[in-house]
Amino acid sequence: MKAIKRLFYALGMATLIGFFAILTSYTNEGFLELDLRTMEWLHGNVFLDALSIFGERWMIFVVSLGLMVFLWLKRENYRGMFFVFLTVGAGNGLNELMEYFFVNERPDLPRGLETFGFPSSHAMVGLLFFFTLAYFLTDHMASKYARWLIWLLTVIMVALVGLSRVAGGEHFFSDVLAGWFAGYSWFVAVAVWYEMREYFLRKRHQNIERG
Repeated sequence: MKAIKRLFYALGMATLIGFFAILTSYTNEGFLELDLRTMEWLHGNVFLDALSIFGERWMIFVVSLGLMVFLWLKRENYRGMFFVFLTVGAGNGLNELMEYFFVNERPDLPRGLETFGFPSSHAMVGLLFFFTLAYFLTDHMASKYARWLIWLLTVIMVALVGLSRVAGGEHFFSDVLAGWFAGYSWFVAVAVWYEMREYFLRKRHQNIERG
């Protein structure tokens, strides 16, 4: 399990590099062709488009608030509550800042929005929300297979919610890919802080008990 965690942490650095690679090259011919092809494949897909509701900010806020209440009342995990605030709350603020500074027009389609869309908030904040939910759902789960199943379903849901924005014409695929990369990198950064904090606190308690 520790080896898998190290792999996930290393992937966080790779996605951070990937985000900046997209940021500096999303206007080149390769990305333009990719955006065009994915728009042709996915635009108008009613099933995918309907799934965008799971990435709406109001829904994420309500469920995240419920998770914080659960961590407070059931587990008295105040650092966990701060974890949720950092991933979902601060991650949402980070996304809004990036959409403001990294100006990228949305697709010129009938349902296209007027605001800028790089990186996609549904992709970035949706990933942060679903990964945070899965992180705490599997935290005390004994069954390894149940943990893997939850994480597999989480990854699938994140992919579908991100692609729903291409299906609805609100984003290009490069916006969505950048959102996934930025969201995962931020999630890993917060998870590393949280787990290091938990480790040092356990070590301190053990030292106090010894004497």
